[in-house]
Amino acid sequence: MAEHGGPATMTDYIKHHLHHLEMPVGEGRFWVLHLDSIFFKLLCAAIFLFLFLRVARRATTGVPGKFQCLIEMIVEFVDTSVKETFHGKSKLIAPLALTIFCLTFLMNFLDMIPVDWLPAAAGAAGVPYLRVVPTADLNTTLAMSLTVFLLIQVFGIKHKGLGTFFGEMLTAPFHAPNTIGKILLAPANLLLRLIEEAVRPISLALRLFGNMYAGELIFILIACMTLGAGLNSGLTYVMAPLQFVAGFVWTAFHILIITLQAFIFMMLTIVYLSMAAEHH
Repeated sequence: MAEHGGPATMTDYIKHHLHHLEMPVGEGRFWVLHLDSIFFKLLCAAIFLFLFLRVARRATTGVPGKFQCLIEMIVEFVDTSVKETFHGKSKLIAPLALTIFCLTFLMNFLDMIPVDWLPAAAGAAGVPYLRVVPTADLNTTLAMSLTVFLLIQVFGIKHKGLGTFFGEMLTAPFHAPNTIGKILLAPANLLLRLIEEAVRPISLALRLFGNMYAGELIFILIACMTLGAGLNSGLTYVMAPLQFVAGFVWTAFHILIITLQAFIFMMLTIVYLSMAAEHH
């Protein structure tokens, strides 16, 4: 996996696995597309649509199959979460929450694939770099969180009206009983509102990215335990069982992490949209 010929060092191995398949579209690092993140993101979206449409078209009113039961459990779980959290009325929230949860989970779940399988297959096909987990790319999580941020503004304006929406920026969270007090408190209210609005997408993006990046890196470090090992080395027979145990334990724990992170992203989205629809 070294970028140059010869056996890879641990540093080369880690750098290779953390390098994206890039395509520049302009000058500077900002104008670089991560083709692998885009591909796997679209692949997860296609899988999500295929599975749910397939179940929807083949759904029966009698005794459902196991996969239909699983899909129905997910839909019911998300629908219950929305009803308990979002206090307004919207036909968009439940489908949006379901899409966010399932799509985020599928992108996270790609971290369960052994770290060398797909990059090695890509290398054999002439693709020099390949990172599999889209949510371990800050571009992906930031794009998702910015989409949620835009939805927050749209929901706020839709449910409150343009005047009330922007008026609350100047009158909340600090309230005043008279006009003079409102004018004096307006700059502080506006500053706090701007900070609050800016923090939401940043925290959403960094929380998901940080957890998935750390999980991916730990899998790579576990793989390094037998990097360059040979059958003629006694250390191989010591490290290989330790690597298996470490990989098994981290995989079991990471399943909880990827599910929890998808759930947190979904719930925070619902909470933020609910707050945007409420009058202050």
